[in-house]
Amino acid sequence: MRPLILISNDDGVGAPGLKTLTEVAREMGDVVVVAPQMNASCLSHSLTTQRPLRVEEIHKEEGLEIYACDGTPADCVKLAVTHFCSRKPDLVLSGINHGSNSSINVLYSGTMGAAIEASVLGINAIGFSLLSHNHNTDLTPCVPYVRRITAYVLEHGLPEYVSLNVNIPHIAADQIKGIRLCHEAKAQWLDSFEQRVDPRGRRYWWLTGKFVCDNPEEGSDEWALTNGYVSVVPVNADFTNYKALENLKGLI
Repeated sequence: MRPLILISNDDGVGAPGLKTLTEVAREMGDVVVVAPQMNASCLSHSLTTQRPLRVEEIHKEEGLEIYACDGTPADCVKLAVTHFCSRKPDLVLSGINHGSNSSINVLYSGTMGAAIEASVLGINAIGFSLLSHNHNTDLTPCVPYVRRITAYVLEHGLPEYVSLNVNIPHIAADQIKGIRLCHEAKAQWLDSFEQRVDPRGRRYWWLTGKFVCDNPEEGSDEWALTNGYVSVVPVNADFTNYKALENLKGLI
């Protein structure tokens, strides 16, 4: 029996990155795609609880089903596993995201929200991102790395509650030096809110910001990407800081 691979993203069901990821996944198994109907970037691991979810069938053939859901990426995974997959998926893939999800961005990423949700459900999962927001960019350089990492996880699996956050530099294929296993770089967004006034005289605010990562250390994802490597960071759904547990024993 061929593996069953569930695919989602946060750029929406029509995104080119989703199409490329689906094409690669079909080489390795049967594919079910349940992706947001519209762009759902920066929704992290959020779930829809104040209204019902609706799903539209987009395409169906032997070995491939595609659905659009009007919920979040995490919604898509939850709903797909319970209602649109004939059995528990062997793997969940999310992406290929248009834009970086390295470093602190993993906290805000809907792409990684889908992957982390899968890991919570006990399913191996990988989130893929390309460091370009241009939906017309050439995704071909991503393909060998998507294929290699996906095949590895299908064969070897991942530890419990762990998903992979894979980021691919936006450079020519022959300039990519290979894969680096990394930790997240220390970085932050310096946020600001631009105040504006609508035509009725009411104030509103528009979030803007600048990503800051000064001198990322070797071994971090930002260092790897800056130096032409694909970064692979294992992400744990268990947020517990076990070292801090020891440091806080004075509380009890």
